Amino acid sequence: MEKFNEIVHEIDDCVWGIPLIVMILFCGLLLTVRVGLLQVRKLGLALKYMFKDEESGSGEVSGFQALCTALSATVGTGNIVGVATALCAGGPGALLWMEIAAFLGMATKYAEGLLAIKYRRKDKNGNILGGPFYYIEGGMGQKWKWLGKTFALFGVLAGLMGIGTITQINGITSAANGFFHNEIAQRTVNIFGADYTYTTIIAGIIITVLAALIIIGGIKRIATVSEIVVPAMILIYVGSCLIIIFTHLGEIPDAVMQIVKGAFGARPLAGGLTGFAVMKLSMRNGVARGIFSNEAGLGSAPIAAAAARTNEPVRQGLVTMTGTFIDTILVCTMTGLSIVMAGSHEKGLEGVAVTTDAFKCGLPFPERVSSFMLMCCLAVFAFTTILGWNYYSERCLSYLTGSNKKITSVYRYIYIAFVFIGPYLTVEAVWNLADIFNGLMALPNIVALVCLSGTVRSETKDYFRRLKEDKRKAA
Repeated sequence: MEKFNEIVHEIDDCVWGIPLIVMILFCGLLLTVRVGLLQVRKLGLALKYMFKDEESGSGEVSGFQALCTALSATVGTGNIVGVATALCAGGPGALLWMEIAAFLGMATKYAEGLLAIKYRRKDKNGNILGGPFYYIEGGMGQKWKWLGKTFALFGVLAGLMGIGTITQINGITSAANGFFHNEIAQRTVNIFGADYTYTTIIAGIIITVLAALIIIGGIKRIATVSEIVVPAMILIYVGSCLIIIFTHLGEIPDAVMQIVKGAFGARPLAGGLTGFAVMKLSMRNGVARGIFSNEAGLGSAPIAAAAARTNEPVRQGLVTMTGTFIDTILVCTMTGLSIVMAGSHEKGLEGVAVTTDAFKCGLPFPERVSSFMLMCCLAVFAFTTILGWNYYSERCLSYLTGSNKKITSVYRYIYIAFVFIGPYLTVEAVWNLADIFNGLMALPNIVALVCLSGTVRSETKDYFRRLKEDKRKAA
C-alpha cells in the first residue's frame, strides 16, 4: 500500500502542476474580463434569482433545487477536511489562494451554467441532459465530440473512485471515529489486512444504506432531499464558525496577517521552505483544494444546472455562480479562519481532526458538544455530496452509453458498492486520487470554456439588453 500511495502522489503532483493551475486561473480571469466583472456587478441579482423561479421555464427541477443539488455535491468534505488539508500542507496562505481561485471561479461557474442551458437536450427516455459534453459537442462541433467523451469518462471515474464516494464516506467515518471513544466503539475487526473499529464499520453501513435508498429514486428524490437538508446544514455550520470568530475577534488581525504573508512566501513553513517555494506550495494546495470544494472549472455543476426549469441561459448562469460564492467565499473562509486562529494546522493533526480541534478550541461549549456538532455537519455535507455526485456520474455515463437505462441501473449499484468500501482506504491515497480525477475532468472543460467565451459574452450582453428594454417598457 505504501508503494501505491507513492505512485498516486507522484501522479497527483504531475496532474496538479503549475500548468493546470495557470489554465484554471487564466480561464477564470478571461471570463471575468469578457463578462465585465459580472460576479461583482450582478451578485445581488444572482442571489435574488436563487429563490425566484422563472414562470414559464421548462425543466425537471426548480432553479433552487438545481442549485441545492449542485451545492449538495460541492459543500462536503472539501469545506471541512479539504480546507484543513490545504492549510496543513500549504500553510495559512493556501486559504487566500483558495479565495482568489473562487473569485475568478465565480465567472467560470457562471459560464458553465449558461452554456449548460443553451446546449442542453432531451434523451430518448425524456430526461434532460446537459453539461460540458453537450456544450463541447454543440458549441465546438462534432469534430470535438472526443473531448466531450473524455470529460464524461473522467467524470464517471471521479464520481466512482474520487470525489463522489471514497473521500466522502471516509470523512464521515473518520469524524465518527474521533467522536466515539468508549471501549465497545473502539473495538477492532481485521478487514483487508488492517484493523477497523466497530464505529467505522457501523457508520459505513448506515451511510451506504441511506444513500442507496435515495440514489435509486433518481434526480427528483436527490433534489428534494438536497433542497431541505443543504440550506439547513450550511446555516448551522456557518453559524458555528461565526460564533468562533466573534468570540475571538482580537485574534483575527494576526490570522489575516498569517494568511496574506503565507500566500506570497513571506512566512516560512516547517521543513526550511521559504520564499517562492512557500508561495508555490500555498498556491498549489489552495487552488487544488478550492477546486475540490467549489468545483469551478471542473464541469460538474452544469450537469445539475441543465435540469433547471428555465428558458434563459444567463439567468441560470447567475444562479449557478452563487454556488461558488456560498461554498468557498462563505463556508471555506469560515473554516479556514477558525483553523488559523486556533493554530490547529500546526499541531501535527490530519484530516477532520484539524477542524475538530479548531471547533473544540474556539466554540464556548464543552469539547464533546463541539465535536458532536462538527461530526453532524460533516456527515450531512458528505452524505449529500455522495448523492449529488451519483447524479453527475450517471449523466456522464448516459452520454457515453447513449442513455442505456440498463447500464445506468447497474452503475447505481456499483456506485453504492464503492461507497461501502470507502472507509477502508487510507486518507492520503483517497485525497490524491480525488485530486487526480478532478484535474483530469477540468482539462477538457477549461478548453471548452475558453473556446466558447465569445458565446458567453454575446449571450450575456443580449440578455441584459433585453432585460433593460423590458424594464423601460414596463415603466
